[in-house]
Amino acid sequence: MGFVFFDTETTGLKLGFDQIVHFAAIRTDNELNEVERFEARSRLLPHVVPHPTALKTNGISIGRLTDSSLPSHYAMMRAVRQKLLEWSPSIFVGYNSIRFDEEMLRHALFQTLHSAYLTSNHGNCRADVLSLVMAAAAVTPACLTVPIGAEGRATFRLDQLAVANQVAHPMAHDAMADAEATLGLSRCVYERSSELWQRFVRFSKKATVADFVGSDDGFILTEFFGNEAYHTPVVYIGTVPDQPNARLCLTIDDAIVGAAASDDEQLRLELSRKPCPVRRLRVNAAPTLTALYDASKSMLGGATIEQLEAQARRIKNDTDLCARIVSAYLATREPWPPSRHVEERTHDGFPGPQDEGRMAAFHGASGRVALELVSAFEDERLRALGLRLIYFHARLSLPENIRRDLDRTLTDRLVETDAGGLTLHEALAETDKLLSDGAAADHEDLLTEYRAYLLERIARVTEFRAKHCT
Repeated sequence: MGFVFFDTETTGLKLGFDQIVHFAAIRTDNELNEVERFEARSRLLPHVVPHPTALKTNGISIGRLTDSSLPSHYAMMRAVRQKLLEWSPSIFVGYNSIRFDEEMLRHALFQTLHSAYLTSNHGNCRADVLSLVMAAAAVTPACLTVPIGAEGRATFRLDQLAVANQVAHPMAHDAMADAEATLGLSRCVYERSSELWQRFVRFSKKATVADFVGSDDGFILTEFFGNEAYHTPVVYIGTVPDQPNARLCLTIDDAIVGAAASDDEQLRLELSRKPCPVRRLRVNAAPTLTALYDASKSMLGGATIEQLEAQARRIKNDTDLCARIVSAYLATREPWPPSRHVEERTHDGFPGPQDEGRMAAFHGASGRVALELVSAFEDERLRALGLRLIYFHARLSLPENIRRDLDRTLTDRLVETDAGGLTLHEALAETDKLLSDGAAADHEDLLTEYRAYLLERIARVTEFRAKHCT
């Protein structure tokens, strides 16, 4: 199984509401030799308002984003999906990808009526090079040169880390250039620390993580906050009923065990302290794990391996204790209300098998047949997204009542602050702020062009709503 190093450039950071406008990926063999590369771009979706900071960062002008010669977002995602399926099974790797690029990709796939979890299915695995380089800095510091930022702290920004390690990166925040830099840093670790690289690859596999977490008598969980690595000896104590990939682990600590043996109030107090003694990890998110026998002294917190293993076994073998702690921890969770925005409901369950068949048929259908398929969806999310796709590509084929409803819904996205995404007026205010504070002097032309676009768009949307959405 080889690797796919990928990156995205987007209109902003808001998952579900911003869009991918540039996707790039490099496929390699197991030794990180390049085999093939792919990239795709799309024009701006009509209801998406780019954040001016995103345009300043990636250098993509509004003129480029609205270029009618570019593929639609739907066409781009069809091409991306086809290529990634062609490259499957692989280990999908990015830089801060688990929290951002993977999520952007999942939302984009789902919003174009595809299964959201391509990089987790089809025999694929996933991992994140940001975690790899931070682990390298913490465990094998000679492996990489980590630059020091203006505040005197280590910085793990991709562009700065690449330069510090002589990895070519001439166009930071270009999707292909960032994918190349991610591959280059991976090669540094691959060549200089085979043990760390093998662990990175090993824990990219969900089944391997699940087996390790459930079977070991304690292990080290490494978490990263503010560019710092924190190593905690933990032991597995249970699962989360409605989250099959979640695992609950307990710090190997006498305090929590004593609290659990006392009354419920004392246990609740112990679980409310920061950091919480219960750690939640996802087996499908490539967590940074180390077996106790592989851990350095600095990771053990002053205890011996034998002490930690003995305490872990005592906790793990006391099933009543584990069940009580899990129950108390889950009771502290605030229920997550369902969103009224379809953009925020990508992870609200899987489409049923009949809807999956309709999703597949939709991509080869047009006109009346496409509308019949969308109308037959049992999942209301798919109905909303399917109608939106037809609206974008064949608006006049929709019945007038549906067309007018979508007119209102999508123009609300542009002007209403509670519609979820960035509004035209908010984008204008942010653009004016960037232009006035002088921090964006190098991008003044790009921002001035964007400002003119926003003013024109506001005028056109206001006129349209006055005529059609009252």
